[in-house]
Amino acid sequence: MSLNYRIIPVTPFQQNCSLIWCEKTRRAAVVDPGGDLEKIRAAVAEEGVTVEKILLTHAHIDHAGGTAELTKELGIPIEGPQKEDNFWIVGLPQQAQMFGFPAPEVFTPDRWLEDGQQVTVGNQTLEVLHCPGHTPGHVVFYHKESGLALVGDVLFHGSIGRTDFPKGDHATLIRSIREQLFPLGDEVAFIPGHGPMSTFGRERATNPFVSDHRG
Repeated sequence: MSLNYRIIPVTPFQQNCSLIWCEKTRRAAVVDPGGDLEKIRAAVAEEGVTVEKILLTHAHIDHAGGTAELTKELGIPIEGPQKEDNFWIVGLPQQAQMFGFPAPEVFTPDRWLEDGQQVTVGNQTLEVLHCPGHTPGHVVFYHKESGLALVGDVLFHGSIGRTDFPKGDHATLIRSIREQLFPLGDEVAFIPGHGPMSTFGRERATNPFVSDHRG
């Protein structure tokens, strides 16, 4: 059985929150609930799935702002990101103030994730890849059987994540994309944190920041 997904754009930043679920068990995870929880609730109801956990790629406000409220409401655990992003979680109220978001509660993930670990959704297993650069604790979730990766703000269709935030690093981000993501295969499709989906092959061929032509 496969892993199904539905993309739910949330917040004024149109962040791609993803609802992913195991077709057989109908157990689901919400990836990056940045806000607009009513949209997420509606998608969960429409798909008829049971949310069993929250997965976080990183802790910027547009990805993590709704986490505390959703975990309280559903009584479910939070997995991710990697612990180097804790300072972003602690700073969520300041992030909210800066970008005009509702003030969120600070939370502590039930499980910090590390490179090489796995997370489960129903009967499905996703690999965890630590891909710093946009934030130091950014992780990517990869479902091998479906050829699908949820990459947060590491890579976009035709672009890459910003590195001008605290503890961001351009060279580290490029390395994460080329050494962690591209080796997964050209045919792998990815859901970015913003904008349309793409494949690693397309980005290798055409992305001006990380294409093979850049050497």
